[in-house]
Amino acid sequence: MGVKHVEPYTEEWRRQPAFYVSRVVQAMGAEVTDWWEGPCDPRAATILLTGGDALVWDEESGWRRGRYVSGDHDRCTVLADSRYLGGGLLPSPDRVPAAVADALAGVGNSTAWRPCYRSYRHYRDGFDLALNGYLAYADV
Repeated sequence: MGVKHVEPYTEEWRRQPAFYVSRVVQAMGAEVTDWWEGPCDPRAATILLTGGDALVWDEESGWRRGRYVSGDHDRCTVLADSRYLGGGLLPSPDRVPAAVADALAGVGNSTAWRPCYRSYRHYRDGFDLALNGYLAYADV
């Protein structure tokens, strides 16, 4: 079986993160009130949580949590008092709820400093292959 390369900026490429994010939504359970894919460069997604907080993921710095200020499908999400959860770009979806709890408590790997794990301009660095691992969950 060969490795499938998805051409950057195609619809399939833009939608790749949604399969991973949908697994995080599932892991967060009843705390989620809504979620959407955000704009591109870098690819991003937002998960609104009960109580006015949100999680934002982007392909350069991973997950961050903060108070939702603004944003939608076409505009980058703005958070107040955000903290990056750490753990890399694609922590296991089942680990994200605990990382959020740690960030709220001010413990664990969370930080106010933005990590930069990769650049969204690096199209063939293997990251898209990691995202492809979540395609099996497309119907979840």
